[in-house]
Amino acid sequence: MAPLPRERVNIERPFARTGVDFCGPILIRSGIRRVVSVKCYIAVFVCFVTRAVHLELVNGLTSDAFLAALTRFMARRGHCSHIYSDNGTNFVGSNKVLYSYFKKTKGQRTVEEELSHHHVQWHFIPPSAPHFGGLWEAAVKSTKKHLLKINTMGLLTFEEMSTMLCRVEAVLNSRPISPMSDDPSDFTALTPGHFLVGGVLTLPAEPDGTGIPLNRLKRLELVRVQAQTFWKRWSSEYLPQLHKRGCWLSKKDNIEVGSLAILKEDNLPPMKWIMVRVTQVHPGSDGMVRVVTVRNSAGREFQRPTAKLAVLPHAKDEEEPV
Repeated sequence: MAPLPRERVNIERPFARTGVDFCGPILIRSGIRRVVSVKCYIAVFVCFVTRAVHLELVNGLTSDAFLAALTRFMARRGHCSHIYSDNGTNFVGSNKVLYSYFKKTKGQRTVEEELSHHHVQWHFIPPSAPHFGGLWEAAVKSTKKHLLKINTMGLLTFEEMSTMLCRVEAVLNSRPISPMSDDPSDFTALTPGHFLVGGVLTLPAEPDGTGIPLNRLKRLELVRVQAQTFWKRWSSEYLPQLHKRGCWLSKKDNIEVGSLAILKEDNLPPMKWIMVRVTQVHPGSDGMVRVVTVRNSAGREFQRPTAKLAVLPHAKDEEEPV
C-alpha cells in the first residue's frame, strides 16, 4: 500500500482541500395537491485533512446546479484552494451513467473555467481508478446506503430533505476519531466537529419516535424520525469498524488499561456516544482478554465483554516495530 498523499497529512484549514462526489438519485415530494416524486441528488464534500463531511442537496446533474451547490458549500465552509474528483462518468445508478458536467455546452462556461476565476485548482483522479478516490467513496457509502432505505419511509419536500441532510451531516461529523488525551479522567474524544465548530456537535433532546406509525406523524416529526432511523442504522455499522475482529489474535492485540473506548448500547439518542476508560483487564487461561472493567464519566465502574467495546485508535498503534 502506498503512503498517504501529502495533501492528506499537511495541516490546513478544514475543507481547504476537498474531495467531491455525487450519490443518488433520491426521490423528493413535489407539489401540494397533486403529489409527484422528483429525482434529486446529493453532493458529498469531504475534507482531506479532518475527514469532515458536508452534504448538499442538488436538484439536477447540470453544471449550473453543481456550481450553485458549490457556492452554498463555500459560503458556509470557506474558500477551497484545491478540489479533487473523478472524471464524472458514473454515480447515477447501476445501469445509468452520469454525463460529464465538466463538458462545455453552448453559451455556458465549464466548471473549470468558472473556478479558475476564483483561484480554485481542480484535480481529476486517473480514469477507471475509483480507489484513488477512496476518501470520498467511503463518505458516499456512509451516506447513500441508509438514506436510500429511510427514503422509502415517506417522501420529503426539498426543504425537508435539506433539513434531513443537515441532521445526517451532524451525525457523521460527531463520530469519535481518537482520544483527546491519555489522562484516565478524560472521557472526551476528538471528532470532525471539533475542527468545524470547536467542540462536540449536539442536538436538543428529542423523544424517540421510531416506533410510531408513519401516518400519525406530522411533517417535521417525519424528518426527525427518519434522522433517528439513520442514526440507528449507521451507528450499528460504524462501531464494528473500530472493533478488531481477527480470527486469531495475539497477546499484543489485547486491550490495555487506560484505553478510551466506545461502549455499545442500544436505544441511544442520535449523536450520543458513551465513552469509557478501561481500568482493569481480566485475561483468560490462554492470556487473551475477553472481559474488562471500565469506568464511565460518572465514576461508576462495571464489567463488560470486549465485544461490547470499540477501542479508539491511538498514535502508538500506528508505530512500526523497530
